[in-house]
Amino acid sequence: MEDRLQMDNGMVPHKIVSVHLQESTLKELGQVAPSVKEKRSVSSTQMNEITRAAIFGTTVKSGLEIAASLGDPESEEEKSKLEKESKHDNESNSLSDKEIGPGEHHHLHLSSCHECLQLENSTIESVRFASAENIPELSDDCSSKLEEKNDDYIAREIKRVNLAGKPPNVLIYVGSETSKMEFEQVKSILEECVNGDSYTIYQLREEQVLKAPWIDNALLLVIATEEPISEENHKQFMKFLSKGGKILGFSSSFTFDGIQIKRKNKLKKTVHELVVSKLDNTEIKLDLLISGCIFEEVMKENIGKVKPLSRLNNADRDIVIVHLPYGDSGGEAILSQVHLELNINSVDIQTKDDFNSLKMSNTKRYEVLREILISLGLSCELREIPMLTPIYLLSSDEEIHLAFLKWLEQNVDAKGLIESSKVSLKFVSSCESKMEITPSLMSVITQMGNFSSEHFSLETYQQNLQTKKLGKILLFSEVTTTTMNLLDGLMFKLPEEMGLIAIAVRQTQGKGRGGNVWLSPVGCALSTLHITIPLYSNLGQRIPFIQHLVSLAVVESVRSIPGYEDIELRVKWPNDIYYSDLMKLGGVLVNSTLTETTFHILIGFGFNVNNSNPTICINDLITKYNKEEGTQLKALTADCLIARTVTVLERLIDIFQEKGPNGVLHRYYKYWVHSGKQVRLHSEEGPLAWIVGIDDCGFLQVHEEGKGIESVHPDGNSFDMLKNLIIPKHS
Repeated sequence: MEDRLQMDNGMVPHKIVSVHLQESTLKELGQVAPSVKEKRSVSSTQMNEITRAAIFGTTVKSGLEIAASLGDPESEEEKSKLEKESKHDNESNSLSDKEIGPGEHHHLHLSSCHECLQLENSTIESVRFASAENIPELSDDCSSKLEEKNDDYIAREIKRVNLAGKPPNVLIYVGSETSKMEFEQVKSILEECVNGDSYTIYQLREEQVLKAPWIDNALLLVIATEEPISEENHKQFMKFLSKGGKILGFSSSFTFDGIQIKRKNKLKKTVHELVVSKLDNTEIKLDLLISGCIFEEVMKENIGKVKPLSRLNNADRDIVIVHLPYGDSGGEAILSQVHLELNINSVDIQTKDDFNSLKMSNTKRYEVLREILISLGLSCELREIPMLTPIYLLSSDEEIHLAFLKWLEQNVDAKGLIESSKVSLKFVSSCESKMEITPSLMSVITQMGNFSSEHFSLETYQQNLQTKKLGKILLFSEVTTTTMNLLDGLMFKLPEEMGLIAIAVRQTQGKGRGGNVWLSPVGCALSTLHITIPLYSNLGQRIPFIQHLVSLAVVESVRSIPGYEDIELRVKWPNDIYYSDLMKLGGVLVNSTLTETTFHILIGFGFNVNNSNPTICINDLITKYNKEEGTQLKALTADCLIARTVTVLERLIDIFQEKGPNGVLHRYYKYWVHSGKQVRLHSEEGPLAWIVGIDDCGFLQVHEEGKGIESVHPDGNSFDMLKNLIIPKHS
C-alpha cells in the first residue's frame, strides 16, 4: 500500500478486515474513546483498550469485505442487498463526528478472531488485484480530515473508483495446463511495448476466472492459449467486455458475434507475409508466424461491426487480425491468428529463410503490436529516461590501479575534480548518499571493494583481457549519457601504459556516425576505448583504417572462440557489424585528435549481445546455430566480448604497424559482406560498379565499367545494404 497506511502507536498493519459492529459495542467504544476537547491524541494504552474491545467485545453482524466493492463474484442482487444493509447500519450505528472529530486517527484493528479470519479467507483473493491507485491519499502530517463517517467514505470511494474507470491492470490468461514460461513470454513482450510505469501485469489463473473479482479490476485481458475456452470462462470474458473491458487474443480459440475461426492446417507454423491496416489508414507489410487458423465472417445482423485489420498476402486474402466491438460500455476485442506475441527464439523455425524473414520483420512486429495496444486504449509512450548512476573506477591489474590512484592525487584539483568541456569527473573514495550526478558533472568512486553489478563481472572481464596496455583502467557505469564523453578529460594527461576504457550498461545519449543516435538497451556491449597512435607509423598514416580494425576485432572476438567459428557475424564497410548481409547489430565510431606527433583516438563501439529485440543480437545467432547444428554452444556476455574485442584489437594494431594493410586485409575480407557484390553509385539509376576491395587508406574501391577502379571515401558516402547503393552523404 506504498506506506500510505499509518498508525500512531508504531504498530505495522499487515491485514485489513472491515466489519460492522452491533450498537452495544459501538457505545462501548464511544465510552472508551477520549473526548476530542479533552485530548487530541490516543495513547498506546488507550489504543490497546480500544483494540481489546474491538476484538473480544464484538460479535460480527455482517461482513462487508472491502474488496467486494472492487469486484465481488457475488450476484448484483446480493451486492445491492449488502450495500443497503451497510447504509442502514451506518446511519444508525456509526460514531458521530462529535465523537471523533477532524484530525483524529481511525485506529486500525488487526483482528485474529475466528469470525474475522473467515472474512479474511473469503476476502484475500478479492484484494489480490486491487490497485494502489484506488487507495485514498493521506496527508503528509498523517492527520487526514475525515469529514464523513468512515463507512460512508469507503462506500463513496468504492463507487468513485468504479465510475472513474478500471484500474490500470493487465491480465494474461494462458489456459489451464500451461507453464509459467508462456506467461513470462507474453508478459515480457507487453512490458517492452506499454509504459511500464502506468500498468501492472498479472497472470489470470484458471481457478481465478470464475472466482476472483478481476472483471472490475482490469483494463485489458490478454488471452494467449490455443486450448478450447470453456463455456463458463467464455461467459466471464463476455461479461468483462460488457462492462467496458478490452480483450486482446493471441492465436486463441476465443471469438464471438460476427466472426468464427476456421482451421487451415497447411498454414500452421508457416511464415507468411501479411498486410496490416494502421490507425492512420496506411498499411504495413511484414512476415509473421501463422497459428494455422484464420477468421471467417458469418452472416449476422451486426456483421457491419466486424473490422478486418490484417489479411494474408495470399490468393485467398485470409483474415488473420480482426476488431470486434461489444456492448454499449466501450467493450472491444482485437483477435489475432498470427504470433505477434512470440519471440523468434521461443519457436521452432523451419528454415534459415524463415528465421531471416521473421528477424527482418521484428521491428515492424513491435510497431503493429503497439498500434493494437494503443487502439485498445493503452499508453505505449517511451519510458522515462533512467537516472544517471555513479561511475566506478576499476582495474584488471592491482599494480596499475594503485599507480593510477597515485597519478590522480597529483592531477585533481582541491575539490577532487578533473574538469573537461564535455563532462567533469569528481573522484571520491566511496559512495555518498547525496552524490551529485548530472550530464556535466559525474562522481567516480575509487574504491573497488564495494563494486557489484548484475550486468558486468569484473572477474569475467579480467579473465578475457589479455593485453599489454589497452583496457587496463575501467570507468564503469550502469547508466551514463555516453561513454564517448567520459574519457575526454583524462586521455591527454594519463600515461600511455594506463590504457583507459569506459563501459556502460545503458546510455541515454548514445552516439553514432554522422550525429546519429545509438539506441542502448540493456544487453548491448557499450564502451569507449582510448588508444594512442604515432603520426609517423603505418597506422598513423592511415587513420581511417582504425574503424575497420575495430569492426574486425568485434567479429573475431566471437568467431575466434573454438566452436563459434561459423556464427554468421560479419563486417560491413565502413564501420558496421552485421548478421550475414541482412541486419545490423553493432557499429563503431572513431574520433581522433592530433597533438604534436601523436594521435589520441577515442573508439566507441556498441553491439547487441543479449537483447533480441527490437532487431537481433549475437546470442540469437548462437541459438539459431545450436538448433541447426545440434550443438550446445553457451550464450556469451558483454563483459567477456568487450575484453576479447580489446585484446584482438591490440594484436591487429601491432600487426598493422609491422606489416601495413596487407597484414590484416586477408582477415578483413574473410568476414566482410561485400565480396562479389554489384552496386549502383549515387542513386538507383546511377552507374553499375563492382566492389573490388579496400585501398591502402581504408577507402572502398569500386570498379565502374569504362572508368577503371576508384576509391569511395567513408566520410562522404554511406552504403545502403537494402538497395545495394553507395550514396553520397549530404550535410
